[in-house]
Amino acid sequence: MEVEPDQSVEATEVGNADEKETMSSTEMETMPSAEIRDAADCNTGHAEGEEMDAEAGPASEGLSEASSSACLFDFGRAPSLLGQAKREFSSREDNFLRGCEWAPDGRCLLTCSNDNVLRVFDLPPSVYGQQPVSSEAEVTEMTSVLSSREGELIYDYCWYPKMNSEDPTSCLYLSSCRDHPIHAWDAYTGSLRCSYRAYNHLDEITAAHSIQFSSDGSKIYCGFDRTLRVFDTSRPGRECTQRRLTSKRDAGLRGIVSCIGVYQHLYALGSYSKSIGVYSERGRGERICVLTGQHGGVTHLQFCNDGLHLLSGGRKDNEILCWDLRNPGQVLWSAIRLVTTNQRVQFDMDQSGRYLFSGGQDGHVRIYDTTQQIEPSSSAGSAVTDGADGDGDGYGGDLQLAEVCRVAVHDDAVNGCRLHPTAPMLATTSGQRKFANPGGRGDGSDSDDGETNAGGAADAEKSQSCHRDNSMRLWSFAAAVQPSSS
Repeated sequence: MEVEPDQSVEATEVGNADEKETMSSTEMETMPSAEIRDAADCNTGHAEGEEMDAEAGPASEGLSEASSSACLFDFGRAPSLLGQAKREFSSREDNFLRGCEWAPDGRCLLTCSNDNVLRVFDLPPSVYGQQPVSSEAEVTEMTSVLSSREGELIYDYCWYPKMNSEDPTSCLYLSSCRDHPIHAWDAYTGSLRCSYRAYNHLDEITAAHSIQFSSDGSKIYCGFDRTLRVFDTSRPGRECTQRRLTSKRDAGLRGIVSCIGVYQHLYALGSYSKSIGVYSERGRGERICVLTGQHGGVTHLQFCNDGLHLLSGGRKDNEILCWDLRNPGQVLWSAIRLVTTNQRVQFDMDQSGRYLFSGGQDGHVRIYDTTQQIEPSSSAGSAVTDGADGDGDGYGGDLQLAEVCRVAVHDDAVNGCRLHPTAPMLATTSGQRKFANPGGRGDGSDSDDGETNAGGAADAEKSQSCHRDNSMRLWSFAAAVQPSSS
């Protein structure tokens, strides 16, 4: 396991002014612990969340009453299916979902699919009434209330962190797609509000591979190749600050910035080069440390609610790693899942920080208890300790999380897995890119073997009937309500 100390970060103002500002390096061995400790001591995020809940209108009263401040999960019985959306994603044969995100106030869900459309779904009535569904035929077919179509493949998307349905001006979300600027969409009308444009050295628009708001929503972090651009949310256009993540004298964070995680004034950048950089906004992007050890390119990052731990997952990587930011470079534990493709597979942790939920390639959602850690078996360890490229940089930890349960939620790969902000409810999305098996050679070559031709026809027929499950589903893990004795 390797960790690099904090180094200098070169920041450049990009836009109408061509000024360049270079920040001096700071060699403080105690800086990582101090920065992380300060972030953990800040409780403004919790206070703001409580204030937002207090301002919520009557539309969310049923949901609030159904879920206490500490969500109670019941893993002793199968989760109940509250609603699903299938029809909207079946218009194209090559369509599939690519993840989902709950709105910060929990009243709607944003999905991304391969048809380059972002859809917003309201919660179905069964969520507020908590009415059990006896069969899948009775499940509410959810339809999107609005949609936003992009021109090319969508790279990333995110909600405005201060979003509140009672304040229409705060209801917006961002998206970034290939060869297009970053778009800010109105979550009430689906119309385009504004754009944030990044340009390359040829003065051509270049797309951000990852985007994320800062915790207070005042800045937009945009990930590029070895570069982070920061936009002021209140100033759309091309003016931004460019922060170089590498330099000639400093290796820094190499590769394309594939994902971004934020917590208070800290933000973490993951790259396809299997490394993670942790930075402080207080120092205008001064790097705290660089973490290496993921098997594959990092595709998902998430800070724990205490701000002291960082979760990371990668593509073609069966491990979710928990990094201890008080001691950068130390992995506390790992959670084993099934990810065999380059697809981004989401995970999420509940508000208490105890339960970890993750999607997987086999159509299951795996649930782990962070208080139950076991030593990995020899067979499990051998399956995950070797890096995908054979360089031996993978993490072979001594502790793994024990699975609480494994729930079959889809008939295809589960790439979206997001917990509701306040209720014991899980949103999942499924689907993956599939290519038809050509079966026979089909090159017109002569063959005297009749069984070969028959086998090719059978394979072609099998490929045509390849099963697909492209859907979004809502699951309730709430404990059953006991009838009153009176």
